[in-house]
Amino acid sequence: MQITKRRFVKMLAASAAVGLTGVGRAMAAAIEKLTLSDDEWRKRLSPGQFDILRKEGTERPYSSPLNNEKRTGMFHCAGCDLALFSSATKYDSRTGWPSFYDALKGRVETRTDYKLLFARTEYHCARCGGHQGHIFNDGPKPTGSRYCNNGLALTFRPQTS
Repeated sequence: MQITKRRFVKMLAASAAVGLTGVGRAMAAAIEKLTLSDDEWRKRLSPGQFDILRKEGTERPYSSPLNNEKRTGMFHCAGCDLALFSSATKYDSRTGWPSFYDALKGRVETRTDYKLLFARTEYHCARCGGHQGHIFNDGPKPTGSRYCNNGLALTFRPQTS
């Protein structure tokens, strides 16, 4: 049976509707971990990016130009260039940091952070482990989540026609 472009798109849509299916698992499994020494990271990153991505720092609110980014495209990890968020999930949370209501499947990993003496969900890039930000439960529909991201931890690639 020959797969037409239309049939392929329908198959992808059906896969997305049921979550992380075989196609999604294959994509998630294909993410190979990137491990570098602190010296190697310092060569790749600016001092601010190193502080955030490798030392779990936080940038000042309203300091990132990505807060005002409204073009269609993808937001990538500044450490390893893995696409983490689609611009379709970005919204203005009025918190001073770029915010998204969902991440691309399999692209971020979470853990509990107690640095402020109460539990928060911290998330990192699935490839390089670079700290991105925290997830809060005060986001918009459909997820109700707010991925509050450090702008220095991201790069933006606009969609080209």
